[in-house]
Amino acid sequence: MNSSLLRPKTSPVRPLPALSPRREKLEWHGVLPFLFLHLGCLGVFCCGWSPVAIVLAVGLYWVRMFAITAFYHRYFSHRTFKTGRFWQFVFALWAMFSVQRGPLWWASHHRKHHRVTEQPEDPHSPVVKGMFWSHFGWLTTAENLKTDYDAVKDLARFPELVWLNRYDGLVSAFFALLLYGAGWLCSALFPQWHTSGFQFLIWGFFVSTVVLFHGTCTINSLAHCFGSQRYHTGDQSRNNFWLALITLGEGWHNNHHRYPFTTRQGLFWWEIDVTYYILKSMAALGIIHHMNSVPAQAYQPQPPVTLKPLSPVSGQAAL
Repeated sequence: MNSSLLRPKTSPVRPLPALSPRREKLEWHGVLPFLFLHLGCLGVFCCGWSPVAIVLAVGLYWVRMFAITAFYHRYFSHRTFKTGRFWQFVFALWAMFSVQRGPLWWASHHRKHHRVTEQPEDPHSPVVKGMFWSHFGWLTTAENLKTDYDAVKDLARFPELVWLNRYDGLVSAFFALLLYGAGWLCSALFPQWHTSGFQFLIWGFFVSTVVLFHGTCTINSLAHCFGSQRYHTGDQSRNNFWLALITLGEGWHNNHHRYPFTTRQGLFWWEIDVTYYILKSMAALGIIHHMNSVPAQAYQPQPPVTLKPLSPVSGQAAL
């Protein structure tokens, strides 16, 4: 293989769109759940910490990050592989423990992002509406709190997915109670662990979920501002090694915007894509099948791409 293919070319795509003059209003009923989650992290000053609680928080971060990247993103949003109806339900429930709303809501908004990337209709473009809006603000508007069922007709034909999507809050509450119960049981059976139900709730639910939320949202915000481009995609999507590490492979965002229907996002051997590796193992076990492969043209020489620097605060093109 030509060695030039092994080096992503950093260097502007099409002119950046002007900032939209319309800015949606933050809704309190959209803000309050995130405020509740962040304030809940202050509980660490009441419950303290233990090695078990820290391991729980870190483990739940990685297990749920995989569910978001593999199932909410690569399966429900892009249908990059196939599975049976039973496993589809399991994947949806697993991903819902991330407390990032339901599978149909998640997929409908992500599909819209790909249809109108960095246009005024894009729900979370840092180029159009700024860094804060792309990272958090868009999630709190009345318009974006809705699920566009027309965008996910292929998923909405499954009543169990519609039910889960409608009652996502119940799933989150069940997960919180499950953690509290597990912590209470551990305190009774293994008192030497110095943990409790409240400690499991704070570290496993609140702390881990908040870190998971911000880790996921870096792809909406930072992955459109910092990194390199290998492919001309007509937008500011970037490949970012560090974001790929904390999101199990989602940081290869320019690759993804060029080939959104491939299961693999780290297209070259050095582009770490842990989600893809795990999905390959699941395919070997027969849990999933028909993984979409990377087209041959992805590995052909690419014309140089020049990127205009962006302001890390607003996301606008630097002067």
